[in-house]
Amino acid sequence: MQFLMELWLPILLSTVFVFIASCILHMLVPLHKADYKGVSDEPRLLEAVRALNLAPGEYYFPWCASMKEMSSPEFVQKRMQGPIGLITLMQPGPPGMAKNLAQWILFTLVIAIFTAYVAMHALPPGTDFKAVLRVAATVAFMAYGPAYVHGAIWKGLSWSIAFKFMFDGLIYALVMGATFAWLWPAAA
Repeated sequence: MQFLMELWLPILLSTVFVFIASCILHMLVPLHKADYKGVSDEPRLLEAVRALNLAPGEYYFPWCASMKEMSSPEFVQKRMQGPIGLITLMQPGPPGMAKNLAQWILFTLVIAIFTAYVAMHALPPGTDFKAVLRVAATVAFMAYGPAYVHGAIWKGLSWSIAFKFMFDGLIYALVMGATFAWLWPAAA
């Protein structure tokens, strides 16, 4: 826990700076504006899903319960006919960003703590700015960057959206790495 005592300031400040960078990327820069599309007959879709009375969660369709069923002619026919998709249902209610933003800050704080842990074990006090930036940004990127690749591989997420979020992750990683490099402890 020594690393927490020595690196508490870059941990907290990098969390704040990444939060600010994410706000800029998602509110001021139109990079993600066209990531998702609406449905042309949304009322009909909403009514159909509502009628199913599904609990919040992720649903894949067409669904099969086993690998054996996946090769059945009936399942193959369903796949050929389409549609094929994944639907995520959330708890109904008014939109509220407070919980999401709090979770994002906590997630960023956890990444900052792991970044501090790895950097403190990899680099001695007094390490130059560039070396700290390289290590800390690489560790942070490994947490932020590839997160959406899994969705592109397994869930049909568009690769263009995955790459945009990887770009966001690169920005967050550079912000975090630069904060650690700026506030890295001096040699004793």
